[in-house]
Amino acid sequence: MVTTIAPLRRAVQIGADRAAVSCGDVTLTYAETWERCRRLVGGLRALGVGRGDRVAIVGPNCHRYLELYQAVTGAGMVLVPLNQRHTEAELRYALEDSGAKVLFAGRDIGALGACVEHVVDMGAGYEALLAAAEPVDLDEGDEDALAGLFYTGGTTGAAKGVMLSHRNLVANAFHFQAFWPFSPDTCWLIAAPLFHAAGSVGVLATVWNGGRHVVLPTFDPVAALELVAAHGVTATLVVPTMLAALNDEQAARPRDVTTLRAIFHGGSPIATETLRRAHAAFPDADLLHMYGATETAPIATTVRDEQRLLDSPRIRSCGQPAVGVEVAVVGVDGTPVPTGVVGEVAIRGANVMLGYWNKPEQTAAALVDGWYRTGDLGYQDGEAFVYLVDRAKDMIVTGGENVYSTEVEDVLYRHPAVLEAAVFAVPDERWGEAVHAVVVARSAVTPDELVAHCRAAIAGYKVPKRIELREEPLPKSGAGKVLKRELREPYWQGREARVGG
Repeated sequence: MVTTIAPLRRAVQIGADRAAVSCGDVTLTYAETWERCRRLVGGLRALGVGRGDRVAIVGPNCHRYLELYQAVTGAGMVLVPLNQRHTEAELRYALEDSGAKVLFAGRDIGALGACVEHVVDMGAGYEALLAAAEPVDLDEGDEDALAGLFYTGGTTGAAKGVMLSHRNLVANAFHFQAFWPFSPDTCWLIAAPLFHAAGSVGVLATVWNGGRHVVLPTFDPVAALELVAAHGVTATLVVPTMLAALNDEQAARPRDVTTLRAIFHGGSPIATETLRRAHAAFPDADLLHMYGATETAPIATTVRDEQRLLDSPRIRSCGQPAVGVEVAVVGVDGTPVPTGVVGEVAIRGANVMLGYWNKPEQTAAALVDGWYRTGDLGYQDGEAFVYLVDRAKDMIVTGGENVYSTEVEDVLYRHPAVLEAAVFAVPDERWGEAVHAVVVARSAVTPDELVAHCRAAIAGYKVPKRIELREEPLPKSGAGKVLKRELREPYWQGREARVGG
C-alpha cells in the first residue's frame, strides 16, 4: 500500500545525506527533513490533531511548507493549502468549510484565529513546535484515505474543496515520472505557489527519486533566474504569465541557464508566441506542456519538445493522454463525439478526485459514470492529441457564430507590441455578444493597428469589436492565471451573461 509518505521514506533510504531542499540560506538533507517531519507530526499530535483532522496552511513557499505537504498527509491528517492572496473573507470560508483544527500562518491572518483551535506562526512558532515535540513514526496508512482539500478559486460561486486521496496524488506522481525522467540529479525549482497544483505537481516525483528542491518564496523573474544560475536548476513548472516574464527578463539580461533542461507549463492556455520567445531565451531547455485540473491531481495530457512543433499545427495541442489516464471528448449526453468535433473534455483515471467536500450536487455534476467532466471545450485528432478551444464559460457566441477566446488571444500575442491579452464576451444589442479584448502593450501600438493585425489572420466575426489598451498588468489569481471574470464583470452588471457570467 503506497501513500504520500512513501517518496520521502525511499529518499532517506537511498540518499539520507543528499540535499533535499534549498530555501534562502537554509539547506536540509533528506535525513534532516525526515527528522523534522517526524517532529512536526509529534507536535501536531501534542496539539490534539489526529488522523483525518484538517491542517491548513496560508503563506509563501518555503521549506517548512514542503515539510507540511509531506508530513501532514504522511501521518493520515488532511492538508488544506490556502491561497495567500485571498481576502480574509475568502480564507474564513475555506477554514470554516473544511473544519480545520490548526492554521499554519506565514502572513497576517487578521481575525482568522477564531476559526481554528490553534494558529502556528510559520517562522519562530513552527520551529518552537518542532523543538518541543517528540518525533513519531510515520506509517503508510490507507491509500484510499483523503490526503488533501485543495480549494478552487471560486470563479463561479463559492470555492470548492477538491478532495484528493493518497491514491490520486501518488498516481499523479507516477504519471509524471512516466512523462519525464526524474533522477537523483533532478534539481527542481518551485516557482509557482505551493497552494496550487502548478507549484506542488513535482514534489512527490522529485522526492521519490532523491532529487533536490530549490524554493522561490514568491514568483519574481529576476529571483527565479538567479536561482537557476546559482543552484544549477534542471527543471521547473510555470504558468504562461510567469513564462512570459521569464522570457523578457532573460532576453534583457541573459544569465547562464544552460543547466535548465526542462521548462514545463500548465494552468491555462498559452500563446504560441510565448513558446517561441521561450525557445529563444532558453535554447537548451525542452518545452513541455501538461494539461489538467486540480480535480485530476492535476496531469491529464502531456506533450514534449514543443520547440520542435513551433511551426506545426500541433503546437496548439495540449498533448496526448498521459500514461495511466484516459481522455475523451464527449457531447452533452456523455457520448464520445467523432474525431475533430468539438465537445467537452472528460477524464478518467486513478488521479481523478474523490469529489467536492460537502458538495454532493456539484460532485454529481462533475463526476459522471466514472468520468470527470472538465467544462473545457476541445477536440481530438486521429492520434488522440487534444486541442482545447476554450472554457465552456469563456466561449463567445456572436451572431450565432462560436468564437473561442483562446484563438483570438493567440493572434493578438503574435503582434510584437502585445505583452498581455485577454478576450471575452461583452453584451451587444445587435449580435447578442461581441468579442472584446483588453491588451497590455510592451511598446507603442493603437487599437486600430491591432484590429488590422487580427483581421489579417482570422475571420471577421472573430475580430474584436473593440480593443481596450491598459497600462497596468491584467488581474491575476494567486497562481498567475488571468482573472477574466474581473475584466468581464463591469460589462455585465445588471445583465445576465449567456454562460458563466
